[in-house]
Amino acid sequence: MTSNSAVTKTPGSTRPVAKVLVATTAMLTFISFWRAAAIVLNDLASSAYYAGGEAEGFIGKTAPWFVLAVMIFSGAVTLIYIESCSMFVRGGVYRTVKEALGGTLAKISVSTLMFDYILTGPISGVAAGQYLAGLINELLTYAHISYTLNSGVTATLFAVVVTLYFWWENIKGISESSHKALKIMQFTTIMVIVLIIWCVYTVFQRHSQLPPLPWPSNIRLDGNSLGWLYGKQIVKMFPLVAIFVGIGHSVLAMTGSESLAQVYREIEHPKLPNLKKAGLVIFIYSLLFTSLVSFFAVMIIPDGVRQNYLENLIGGLAMSLQGPFMMRLLFHLFVVVVGTMILSGAVNTAIVGSNGVLNRVSEDGVLASWFRQPHRRFGTSHRIINMIVAFQIITIVISRGDVTYLANLYAFGVIWSFVLNGVAVLVLRYRHPAGREFRVPLNLRIGSTEIPVGLAIITLLLFLIAIVNLFTKPRATIAGIVFSVVLFAVFVASEKYSRRDAAIHEELDEFNVSSRNDLSTASVGARPGNVLVPVSNFHALYHLGAVLDRVKTERRDVVVLHVRFLGRGPSGEVELQADQLFGSIEQYLFTKALSIAEQRGKPIRLAIVAANDLWDGILRAAVNLQSSTIVLGRSAKMGVGELARVVGLAWESLPDPRPPFNLEIYTPAGENEFFLLGPHAPNLTKNEVNLVHQLWLRLSDLVTPEEVHHHDVVHFALNELKEGLTNGAEQDVAQRFRKHLSQNKAQREPPLT
Repeated sequence: MTSNSAVTKTPGSTRPVAKVLVATTAMLTFISFWRAAAIVLNDLASSAYYAGGEAEGFIGKTAPWFVLAVMIFSGAVTLIYIESCSMFVRGGVYRTVKEALGGTLAKISVSTLMFDYILTGPISGVAAGQYLAGLINELLTYAHISYTLNSGVTATLFAVVVTLYFWWENIKGISESSHKALKIMQFTTIMVIVLIIWCVYTVFQRHSQLPPLPWPSNIRLDGNSLGWLYGKQIVKMFPLVAIFVGIGHSVLAMTGSESLAQVYREIEHPKLPNLKKAGLVIFIYSLLFTSLVSFFAVMIIPDGVRQNYLENLIGGLAMSLQGPFMMRLLFHLFVVVVGTMILSGAVNTAIVGSNGVLNRVSEDGVLASWFRQPHRRFGTSHRIINMIVAFQIITIVISRGDVTYLANLYAFGVIWSFVLNGVAVLVLRYRHPAGREFRVPLNLRIGSTEIPVGLAIITLLLFLIAIVNLFTKPRATIAGIVFSVVLFAVFVASEKYSRRDAAIHEELDEFNVSSRNDLSTASVGARPGNVLVPVSNFHALYHLGAVLDRVKTERRDVVVLHVRFLGRGPSGEVELQADQLFGSIEQYLFTKALSIAEQRGKPIRLAIVAANDLWDGILRAAVNLQSSTIVLGRSAKMGVGELARVVGLAWESLPDPRPPFNLEIYTPAGENEFFLLGPHAPNLTKNEVNLVHQLWLRLSDLVTPEEVHHHDVVHFALNELKEGLTNGAEQDVAQRFRKHLSQNKAQREPPLT
């Protein structure tokens, strides 16, 4: 119960309906447009490693021109995503499609998007494995070792290992880092600059020729590239069909464009201008990297040799450059290392994105809440993650490490997710003509009617490419339709089950959900100086019980806070509806919390906020609520000391003025450790106080007749330490400090008997 007076009764019960304050404005940690661009490019730039080779495998040496055309066209597709993000539509892309086209097409759009995400991980992991196998085989050849790795088996095993690694990371709840993404892109940029300069030098040295122009007569049109259109008269009657066939086989080059919507809500103010800057950086970078790799590969790698490198294109390019063999080999090694980082990162992005999509539809009741049940130890949506990874591993095994097979399938989900998003934005131009800060250019106005010519042309081109791909990629079409139909059927059946399940579960408490834009003491009904108890896993509420056993609630209020972590999913919302944040999982969590409070006969306040950084969200909630103490349970991912350090670093990132907080961390056994967040006097032991005193006596004798106080000794020692850290002796100080910590730890531990 809460201290708010009971005004409503649960049917068949004497329990009052507790109030839950839902802060609908997400507490976000914002990033610069450079970091936003780095996150998207980690996904988008990874396609440069396989897109050009796959396109050439289908349509021949004209492929670079089509890759260039697709990369230019990706700029137009990015404009659609910018308009989509700029609209105030609660729920992001999923609700955009739902509002514009209805629930059925929204489910279909999620099905095709999931097909895209399920394949993103396998194709990236397998491509990384192909690069690794190619490098190892070349090293074995140059070492005159008569053994060759099976590239398919090696790529399959590598992709499975990488997928399982990121599965475990996501089960534990390790969040994506924009800092890490930026570091990877910095390494990638070094590689790209060296590659472009070296390729330009090679082209001039060898007087290489450009690839043949993309005339229909130069495009390789056979059973492999035409699929079901092979032998049909329509290809001969309409030469333009051949152009769309070429574009369709090159559309892999712009995979990852949808990632822009995922990072939109994290971009710092001014939001829309920074979104445009991020989009421009992404467009220029991917245009240069992906298209130039394709051009240089055709111009530099001999035709007979290049066919062996279609799944390892940049590796083949590195070894075909003009220059000493050892330099080429070292650069090839650098290419593989960078490629493994960026492609492996795309595997993680696929799991995170899939988890975000399915959590989103689960929140809307389309997917049963059973899938969102938290992990007993880590509190993550492990069932969704397990299902995603199982699909991905099955896909990897079926592919047998064949990038071409996966590329065929991948194109289906990518292009249809683009089409549905374009159609949704086009429909919303008429349903909701206002409420957007940005419009795709080229709009004609006739009287009071606006005709979105630019948006319509982009959407039409996407639709035509998608239709052509339906007939030219038979395996992708069959697999994509089967997967989408099956997943759509699962959504429909699960939605019906969820509605029935909601009616059956009467044992859950009813809550009076009250929405506010922001969290405050007034909105929650708590006094300043309250105790904030963040909760996330209904299997681990022991710290709440410990607080209620100790705190006298007539003097200090207890606020139970649930932070809904906003991972990078398909939505870009900053403001959310209450039902998006308070679902059946949250209802069950707060039912458990109320039960613990009632057992002790003490009131609690309940609140929910959304944040894209857990610790930042908790600390900012504590600031808004004027809390004095934050009480946490022990983390399953790190020790108590490390957890306190992480929370302390998050406190340092708060804007000024930063209020100090008491931090308590409990273990399931009831033990707790106490920490102070912010500047504070150290808690000195008796030995440390004696040491300061002994030093004071010694220094007083040395500087007689100067008057010396104990704080002078401490101040002098701190300045000496600071000078050592800033005058080039940092590593020496760090080594001595580690030795000191080890000695202290050894003294505290009891001797072995």
